[in-house]
Amino acid sequence: MRNPNSSDKPRTVATSSTATDDSGERLQKVLARIGLASRREIEEWIRNGRITLNGTYAKLGDRYHAGDRVTVNGRAIDLDNRTGEPTRVLLYHKPIGEVVTRRDPEGRPVIFTQLPRPTRGRWIAIGRLDINTQGLLMVTTNGELANRLMHPSQEIPREYAVRVLGNIEDKVLDRLSKGVELEDGPARFDTITAAGGEGANRWFHVMLREGRNRIVRRLWDSQGVTVSRLIRVRFANIDLPPRLRARTFMELPQEQVNYLLKLVDLIPEADSTHTAKSSPKKSSTGRAKQAQHQRKPERR
Repeated sequence: MRNPNSSDKPRTVATSSTATDDSGERLQKVLARIGLASRREIEEWIRNGRITLNGTYAKLGDRYHAGDRVTVNGRAIDLDNRTGEPTRVLLYHKPIGEVVTRRDPEGRPVIFTQLPRPTRGRWIAIGRLDINTQGLLMVTTNGELANRLMHPSQEIPREYAVRVLGNIEDKVLDRLSKGVELEDGPARFDTITAAGGEGANRWFHVMLREGRNRIVRRLWDSQGVTVSRLIRVRFANIDLPPRLRARTFMELPQEQVNYLLKLVDLIPEADSTHTAKSSPKKSSTGRAKQAQHQRKPERR
């Protein structure tokens, strides 16, 4: 497909029926909702000429109507049949050492290899945790839901358990509550609660309403405090389940999925029976051993 930003003269194609129509829904939102990618990613695909609408390159602002023809990378997408698919959300307990990406050039383990493959679309991470942070990470098949939950305007609360080194003076906690200036603007914790500790270590629970890169560590670093362990324990009103071990997942019930949808002004959905087993993905070696263990002995 020829990139619309190319200097080559483009071929003549039909004009999109949505060019001057304010009805319908923005194309990137529809494609995000069925789980092709997050809305930001799809907007980039549109800029790069990877999506067509009714035979012409899509533009940001184009709207989708029932019956429109859409292709992504030359492949037709049947949106009329896919827009009614249920939203699925998994909770995953990310361990230290895994990265929240699909492919890592350094060969580090990625979270998506631990998750079951959805029947359609793909899992989209709702925010990120850095490689040295563990805890609650949510993924969804609804890219529009992911985009809205990550957007700074929503101010979704995030709670972390933080282990720091040494005794922390009250004036340090006071500054972190009132706000400090970081290289990318002011930041603060909404709440800081002491949670005990032993030896040289102290635990705190902190809550804030933004997801800037490494924001929790950078806030403590600004006060010369070393964070030795960081665990996300809550996102919105969804807690990290106590029995959800590292590298395991569970699927949210419809009631909690609808809570997240309504939280960001999306329409709640009817109950769906499509759920994933709450267990880690087994390796091929593990499956082979299990099959061997269950094989009946031969008669002699």
